[in-house]
Amino acid sequence: MNFIKNNLANAITLGNLFSGCVGAVHLLLGDYKTTAICIILSLVLDFFDGFVARALKANSNLGVQLDSLADMVSFGFVPGLTLFVALTKGSFTEIPWYYYLGFLVTVFSCLRLAIFNLDEDQKYYFKGLNTPSNTILIFGLFYAFKENQSFGFLFNNNMYLLALTVICSWLLISPVKMIAMKFKSMKLQDNYPKIALLIGSVIILLIFKTVGIPMVIIYYILISIIFQKQLN
Repeated sequence: MNFIKNNLANAITLGNLFSGCVGAVHLLLGDYKTTAICIILSLVLDFFDGFVARALKANSNLGVQLDSLADMVSFGFVPGLTLFVALTKGSFTEIPWYYYLGFLVTVFSCLRLAIFNLDEDQKYYFKGLNTPSNTILIFGLFYAFKENQSFGFLFNNNMYLLALTVICSWLLISPVKMIAMKFKSMKLQDNYPKIALLIGSVIILLIFKTVGIPMVIIYYILISIIFQKQLN
């Protein structure tokens, strides 16, 4: 029983990794719905591995390392691959060199995860955009375009896609504080940023539905900038 207790969270983390691998394969196959499902599954597993580890008091250095390695695939490689596929328009013959610049997001995701592991200040906020949110933003935009041609101006112009790559790469390691859903206290005034984020996100999703998913991340970034001084 002790073995199961000590390794259940790690098994969930490895499930996140496996889901990310499957999602990457289906992204290359053009099966974007399955990739979306895999990303959602990875997000759920990424949340519950930490929750289970804390509940069972099974936190370990191994778990910390596994979590970052799994996130590197699900929320590092997959968004970079998404930008690469978007730049190639799904045609993998005669690939210009600059199409590979989509993987800059993967490179900066790796850097962000390493910095996060060493930074002890990010207990109640994130410094820079976290990798799951970055993945939701990039793949959410891509999926909305593939499903109903939303954000066509972005995906029909490779210069805009490269600009998106640069912006997302910078956001990952930026000094901008981002809201984390961790409660330092239950005082209402201490949680205004979280309340504004939740209410605004619900409204956006109710109005725009699937297209609203990447818009929620944009709203998240903007609301975090507005409440910079309250995030600590």
